Amino acid sequence: MDPVRFPLRIDGRGRTAVGSYEQHVEDLLEQLLFTTMGERVNRPDFGGGLLQMIFAPGGDELAAATKFLVEGAVQQWLGDVLLLESVDANQNDGRLTVRVAYRVRRTQERQQVTLERPLS
Repeated sequence: MDPVRFPLRIDGRGRTAVGSYEQHVEDLLEQLLFTTMGERVNRPDFGGGLLQMIFAPGGDELAAATKFLVEGAVQQWLGDVLLLESVDANQNDGRLTVRVAYRVRRTQERQQVTLERPLS
């Protein structure tokens, strides 16, 4: 059975959109990183905390804090699914951009994903 895509959407056939395992891992990573701790019922410690970075000052401090948050969340929640290789974060033009490079453990395939969110 193919994994359901996140966010939930309908494909061209009017059915729930599904994707590959690699897409599923990318979706899991996005869900984790942009979920605020305390947001999930019965999982108050789940989340990557990136949305908390909205009011953080830019620069080296933001990059270091973001890298720390991402590495900790991935190790705790997705460590059995992927192996984190690098994290890069920056604020630019009112957007938080995070680039994450990782290896999918099941397939050993290298992936890189860029995640962006507005800062307002």
